[in-house]
Amino acid sequence: MGVNGENSGLDRAPHTTPSFTLSQLKKVIPPHCFNRSLLRSFSYVLRDLFFASLFYYVATSYYHLFPQPLLYLAWPLYWVSQGCILFGLGLIGHECGHHAFSDYKWVDDMVGFVIHSVFLLPYFSFKYSHRRHHSNTGSIDRDEAFVPKTKSQMPWFSKYLNNPLGRVLTLGFFLTIGWPLYLACNILGRPYDRFACHYDPYSPIYSKNERLQILISDIGVFITTLVLHQLVLAKGLSWVLFVHGIPLLIVGVLLVLTTYLQHTHPALPHYDSSEWDWLRGALSTVDRDFGVLNSVFHNVSNTHVLHHLFPKIPHYNAIEATKAVKPILGEYYRLDETSIIKAMWREAKECLYVEQDDESSKKGVLWYKNKL
Repeated sequence: MGVNGENSGLDRAPHTTPSFTLSQLKKVIPPHCFNRSLLRSFSYVLRDLFFASLFYYVATSYYHLFPQPLLYLAWPLYWVSQGCILFGLGLIGHECGHHAFSDYKWVDDMVGFVIHSVFLLPYFSFKYSHRRHHSNTGSIDRDEAFVPKTKSQMPWFSKYLNNPLGRVLTLGFFLTIGWPLYLACNILGRPYDRFACHYDPYSPIYSKNERLQILISDIGVFITTLVLHQLVLAKGLSWVLFVHGIPLLIVGVLLVLTTYLQHTHPALPHYDSSEWDWLRGALSTVDRDFGVLNSVFHNVSNTHVLHHLFPKIPHYNAIEATKAVKPILGEYYRLDETSIIKAMWREAKECLYVEQDDESSKKGVLWYKNKL
């Protein structure tokens, strides 16, 4: 149990159909938690832009005055700080995709489109694939992101990576280039019968009616690419990499890390089509504690269970709503307060694939295993 009594250990979470319903959970949440304030939402955009601009100003205006040895500390500090702030801003863009930013869908799409495009992320492409993730969470057949493999699906080289060095290499690979590979070729995503790409309007991820918006997303990314190209010509490649490129890499690292930890835990069940239902799938997530960064990340990780139940609740009401539903959720609610580095290493070691328990009568319920 966690320090506040939440289930944070490795004991398995319940996997049977809960006695409560989604409507019962909604009734215990104060009604104002569902209210979306355009002004308040924009205040968080301005907050993030202020700190991002401040970090940029300090780095570009004063770093050239620093003695050379100090720059070896100053630049990494800038990259991490700026990356964290930009990740928080990107999460507001993610909130736009859920229509949790305001009462106006066109405002949400406009704000989300701009934020995502600056991050070289196709807005509508991710909005639709992420929506399907929310519709199929916990299903090994239809989920869209971080879909665990069964033992028979594990590649032949997995046993050679099931050691400390192999885990370091695997984590390093997915944290650094996992995000662009997910967008480009759907790595770690749901398997399709043909090549799937978030930039392709004809990708099997999307329906025919969504193709135009996928193309619009590509145009947004292309415009940002042109701007960056002009900056390289004007300022040089190293300047663009130091000021924008490496912080953008940090954003990708944080995105993969938080998503991985929200959906990967030894206590969480997954389901095949014979057992899966939406509510149990939505509950197959875990809240994580990022400490002081919870606020910087707009509480996306420490209220993630609620987010899968009610994704239209804005982040600034999510803590209050989480506290309201926890007594009803009971054992179904999971908060893991293990340090992020320790949890990342443990999950990489313990959660290699999912498999049914031989002795269980629930053959469609799968659990993480680590013995190859």
